[in-house]
Amino acid sequence: MQPIDRRSFLLCAASAGMVGSIRCRAVSPAAWPAAASPDDSRYRKEALFYQKLPNRRIKCKLCPRECIVGDKERGYCGVRENRGGTYYTLVHSRVCAAHIDPIEKKPLFHYLPGTLAFSVATAGCNVDCKFCQNWDISQSRPEQVPANYLPPQTIAALAAQNRCPTIAYTYSEPAVFSEFLMDTADAGHQAGIRSVAISNGYLQDEALRTAYAKMDAVKIDLKAFSQAFYRDVVGGELKPVLDSLVTLRKMNKWTEIVYLVVPTLNDGDQEFRSLAGWIRTNLGGEVPLHFTQFHPDYLLRNLPITPVSTLERAKAIAEGEGLHYVYIGNVPGHPGQHTYCPRCRKVLVARTGFEVRQMLIQKGGCPFCGQRIPGVWHS
Repeated sequence: MQPIDRRSFLLCAASAGMVGSIRCRAVSPAAWPAAASPDDSRYRKEALFYQKLPNRRIKCKLCPRECIVGDKERGYCGVRENRGGTYYTLVHSRVCAAHIDPIEKKPLFHYLPGTLAFSVATAGCNVDCKFCQNWDISQSRPEQVPANYLPPQTIAALAAQNRCPTIAYTYSEPAVFSEFLMDTADAGHQAGIRSVAISNGYLQDEALRTAYAKMDAVKIDLKAFSQAFYRDVVGGELKPVLDSLVTLRKMNKWTEIVYLVVPTLNDGDQEFRSLAGWIRTNLGGEVPLHFTQFHPDYLLRNLPITPVSTLERAKAIAEGEGLHYVYIGNVPGHPGQHTYCPRCRKVLVARTGFEVRQMLIQKGGCPFCGQRIPGVWHS
């Protein structure tokens, strides 16, 4: 889903207190300040995860890039700036997209099915995926996209007003606004609202453990199981993402994985097999894996939509390697969107697109055979 611009924000018909039959909708900022000031002081906060160096330089310790940033310069993500030897985030409360989405859109299938997530984003990202659907905010600097001041307590209040049990940090990369994410998660938890990160997992260990410790669930986009793909198509590295997944497992953090299947680039049987084998060995067979359909966008408009048969083949391979919950994404109506009991094979959660049509899991298990179904099923 593309982020909304300011005009759409201001003209949005959905008021903050109204919940209807929706798939996703923009959030009215009726109570927000009317416009962003050219002065960025209210969005500026000293960053976490950096090291001071001589001559007013700093080394960023947020992600594996470890940018060395001189005075008055920014790191790769474009949203963290060195000012006189102190590193600042420039996007705290600087929200450029706000929507109410089904949690299935993230996608999280084993986390509060059928509920809504108050979804927010700032500008910026620490990779440059050639297939990014939200490139207009992820690859922009904060000054280049319209935004509004939306502090953590306001987000928590809006989530509660709209009956959203969860705040989702999504659309761009939440790692680059980790200070805002952490403060908002704290505000949400104080109001009884949970938090989930929709992330690329490209973080250093300390940053991951600190920021995502405040999350109630994490969805990781594992772009491919190939370093060459990460180098050439993502602009990053594979190993740090795999390390993040292992760390999240050790933290006992509920995690789901999405793998966007891009024709000719990461759609080989051996890659599917290696991916599934790694997940089974390092994370366990109960971690949900979503194979999603690629649609041409951004810098990869020359490739076709992923054939459904490729997604079905990937699912079969992953299940053959011992994964119990493998899904097909971006293909509304496909039976691969349902959650099945791995023992009796009954449909436990039936989905059409982002809509949950049936939810039968009771007390974390299958009502037919008693098999435990891992996930976060109830508020």
